[in-house]
Amino acid sequence: MKTSIPKGTRDFGPVEMAKRNYIFNTIRSVYELYGFQQIETPAQETLQTLMGKYGEEGDKLLFKILNSGDYLAKISDEELTERNALRLAAKLCEKGLRYDLTVPFARYVVMHREELQLPFKRYQVQPVWRADRPQKGRYREFYQFDGDVVGSDSLINEVELMQIVDTVFQRFGVRVAIKINNRKILTGIAEVIGAADKIVDITVAIDKFDKIGIEGVRAELADDGLSEEQIHQLEPIITLDGTNAQRLRKLKAILKDSETGLKGIEETDYILSMLSKCRLKNKLELDLTLARGLSYYTGAIFEVKALDTPMGSISGGGRYDNLTGIFGMPGLSGVGISFGVDRIYDVLNALDLYPKGSLQTSKVLFINFGDKETAYCMPILAQLRKAGIRAELFPDAAKMKKQMSYANAKEIPYVALAGDNEMAKGKITLKNMLTGKQILVDTSKLIEKLKK
Repeated sequence: MKTSIPKGTRDFGPVEMAKRNYIFNTIRSVYELYGFQQIETPAQETLQTLMGKYGEEGDKLLFKILNSGDYLAKISDEELTERNALRLAAKLCEKGLRYDLTVPFARYVVMHREELQLPFKRYQVQPVWRADRPQKGRYREFYQFDGDVVGSDSLINEVELMQIVDTVFQRFGVRVAIKINNRKILTGIAEVIGAADKIVDITVAIDKFDKIGIEGVRAELADDGLSEEQIHQLEPIITLDGTNAQRLRKLKAILKDSETGLKGIEETDYILSMLSKCRLKNKLELDLTLARGLSYYTGAIFEVKALDTPMGSISGGGRYDNLTGIFGMPGLSGVGISFGVDRIYDVLNALDLYPKGSLQTSKVLFINFGDKETAYCMPILAQLRKAGIRAELFPDAAKMKKQMSYANAKEIPYVALAGDNEMAKGKITLKNMLTGKQILVDTSKLIEKLKK
């Protein structure tokens, strides 16, 4: 039988895990600078929690877990022969694997409301599962790294999330464009062209602007039932040029009759003006074609794109007014972002931006010459580890060539040798694997040398 793993899943070896941990640790450290705290939720949630939160298509992509025990006991022969998959699943399964981190977070907030100090700032990095068709860059199991602030309407939260994004990619050494828009502005645009009822169609079409161009957007809007005049009115709005401030001024004149649109302009102006004082390293751009899943967001929306490699969105998020309303606790506003860990991994690979020390291998390998030499080396190894130096002893007294090959394969920069000569002097020979240079040192000098 051929050994395999399920389609759409991956193994991560030591090199990949070192790189992924570098990504996780970098993002985690920036979140914590801003007072965010980590939570985790179970891989399994009840289907009652998950179903109906992601639309009909999302429900189909939920991985459902068979009840344990005799799960067919409550199923009649008639139901089996009827082969109604959805009805059977409802009786056979009570739990499912989480589809994202947002719905479990909403459930967490509702269940722990009395314990939480609002505003509550949480980050969460865990795998999610989707029964999607696996293809390049799309997996059935993948990680999300979310950060959210709930229980506060203040736009300071949006400002700080953009600072977090800027700092994270600055630390990675990746040049990005941070794009910002507002759901209220998009609603206002739909209102002034007389197509308020077509807001979803309009935003789905303009969100594809980068991929299909203005001609493609025109064609899609016409198919959605917008008149030629409405499309003609919309086009100059979504292609506004100039600086962020100039675009907002032009937009203010265009949306003067839309109260909702003007509110969106006011919010965006505040966020942009506050961020201008923070001197971000990356470009911040008002992009009127940015829509993101609009049924979900109610205010500011963001998206981040890498500038030096074609990778699509590598981070995104926005403001939502009713995170917990789906669980019967309305009125709790929040704003959040999600980092696309897998795409960031690919970007750092493509641009070769992983720091040289990100693979946390041992700093030194002690060569095993036999029992007597091992007994001499063990206390020295203990001292090195106590001093925080990653060190290992080859477990078998194998040929020197095999032990050296092991050090090379694991990219261990030093080997330590202790034979009769070294033991007589109470010292160790330290060999630099890169230069081949050897020095004879005592334990304190060995620690000092390896710490450098």
